[in-house]
Amino acid sequence: MKNSTNSAKLILFHHPSLQKQATSHRLWLLIFFSFFTFIFFFTLLTMRETPISYSSSSSFPAKKTPLPAEAITALLHYHSSSNATGRMSSTHLRSISDALRHSSPSNFLIFGLGLETLLYKALNYNGRTVFLDENEYLISKFEEKHPNIEAYDVQFTTKVSQMWELLDSTKEQVHNECRPVQNLLFSDCKLGINDLPNHIYEVDWDVILVDGPRGYSPSSPGRMSAIFTAGVLGRNKKRSGMTHVFVHDFYREVERVFSMEFLCQENMVFSDQIMAHFVVEAMDENTFAFCQNGTASSSS
Repeated sequence: MKNSTNSAKLILFHHPSLQKQATSHRLWLLIFFSFFTFIFFFTLLTMRETPISYSSSSSFPAKKTPLPAEAITALLHYHSSSNATGRMSSTHLRSISDALRHSSPSNFLIFGLGLETLLYKALNYNGRTVFLDENEYLISKFEEKHPNIEAYDVQFTTKVSQMWELLDSTKEQVHNECRPVQNLLFSDCKLGINDLPNHIYEVDWDVILVDGPRGYSPSSPGRMSAIFTAGVLGRNKKRSGMTHVFVHDFYREVERVFSMEFLCQENMVFSDQIMAHFVVEAMDENTFAFCQNGTASSSS
C-alpha cells in the first residue's frame, strides 16, 4: 500500500499539465520583469535628457543671497585681531565688503594674492571671485591647498622705472589701441593686459581690487597695467550698475598718478595714504576720454 501511494505521488508530480502550467507561469513572470525593466530605463533616459526647470513658486531662490551682516562682522573682527604684518586694515576691508554686499552676488576681480585671499572669497559669498597674480608658482601652490580658488597668472612686461614713458605712450594711443572702451583681448596697448583667459574679458566686473603686482622698487612690474586694465574693464561693463575700483598703497607715485589718469578724480569716493576708492561708469564705445577734467586722453 505504501509503495502504490508513493507511485501515485510520483505520477502526479510529473503530470504534463502541471509542467505546462509551470512553464506558462515562468513565461509570464519573464514578460512582467522585462516590461518593468524597459519602463525603468526609459524613464531614466528621459530624465537625463530633459532639463529640469523650476517655477517661481519653487523652493529654490531666484537670486543668491549675500553673506549675512553678522558673519561679515565676525570675519573682519577675527582678521583685524591677527598679528600678521602687512594685512589690510579693518576700515579698508569694510569698504570693500560694503561694495561687494551692495552688488551681491558680485563679480570680484583681485590683482594679487595675499593674506586676505581667503577672506575675499568668503566676503563675496555666492559671487564669483577671481585672482590674478604675477607668481605662477604661488598660484599653483595656493590652488593645491584651496582647489575652490579661481586664479590665473599674469606675465607683466613693465617696470616701475618706465612709468612716465608708458604714460606718454598711452596718451598718444588713446584714440586707437589705448582707448577706454575696447576688448583688451585684441589690444596692442602697452598697458593693456591681453593674455588672460578669454572669458575674463566677457565678465561684467562689479568690484576690482588692485593690490598687485609688486611695485616697491624701480625694477618691480608696478601696477600701471593693472590700474589701466581695471579702468577699461569698468568702462566696458554691459549691464547696469557701476564698477567699484579699489587701489591699495595709494601713497606710492605709480598708484596715485595712474589712478588719477585712468580712474579719475571725479570718480573718487575716498582716499587716504593707504587706499583709494573709485566708482567707474560704463561708457559709449565712441568715447575717447577716460576723465572729464582733462587727464590722459584729453591731453593727447
